[in-house]
This record gives sequence, structure tokens and C-alpha cells, in this order.
Amino acid sequence: MKFLNCLFVSCLLILGFHQVSIAADDKGTSEQAQAMVKKAVAHFKSAGKEKALADFSDPADKKFHDRDLYVMVYDLTGVNAAHGANPKLIGKNLIELKDSDDKFIIKEMIKTATSSKGSGWVEYKWPNPVSKALEAKSTYVEKVDNYFVGVGIYK
Repeated sequence: MKFLNCLFVSCLLILGFHQVSIAADDKGTSEQAQAMVKKAVAHFKSAGKEKALADFSDPADKKFHDRDLYVMVYDLTGVNAAHGANPKLIGKNLIELKDSDDKFIIKEMIKTATSSKGSGWVEYKWPNPVSKALEAKSTYVEKVDNYFVGVGIYK
């Protein structure tokens, strides 16, 4: 009987760890977000602005959409030029967009992208579209021409 209990507990633990690894696989990592930004910047430069912006906003284009990772592009005045998760934002000026802590998200992204480094991470809080919960989010941004390209991760 003791053996069966141990076996049962072991099976539950294995299944639990398997579920955790599946859940972790559903979220992109900071390395994957940064790599997607680099790929998007290269595509922007090689394919041209118009083609790249259309590709970034096309959810069928799996090069720029991977699980919860997607590309967004803003010009340096805060106008959205491409958005892989919400195409309704395209063309809107979101310079005044704030998170729940009154942090100006797009202004901070522009500041980071136009810094001497030209890239970096911006931290803020944002509703997770899957869990519907307010979560910490970090977006990696990089300047290209008069735009910045960003890909975010939920922590």
C-alpha cells in the first residue's frame, strides 16, 4: 500500500511539472522578444517600411507572431504604425497612454529608443489578454529610422 501511495504521489508530481513546463512554453522569453525585435528591424531595413509594417500587423505571419510575442511599431511622435495584436490601434496617437501607475508607456519607449544606446527595456503594468489580470510587462524597444520597434513579455 505504501508503494502505491508513493507511486501515485510521484505520478502527480510528474504531471504537475509537465503542466508547469507546458505553461512556461506558452510565454515568450526576454531573449526571444529581443531576437524578434532584431529580426523585425532587419526586415524593416531590407523589405522597406510599407512591406514590413504590413507584415508585422498580419497575424498569419509567424515570423513576427509567436505565442504571446508580437511586433509593434510607433513613430517618434507616438503614432502607432503597426501592431501584431490589435490592428485597431494603427494610426492612433498613443503618446499619452499610461499604465495603472500613471507611467507614460509610449513616452518611456520613445525615450529609451532615442537614448544614446538606441534600445532597451521598458517596464510597466498591463492587462494580460489571456489571464485578464493586470501583470508586470517588459517591452524591448529599438530605434529604426524615425520609428521604434518593440516586443513585450509578461513576467
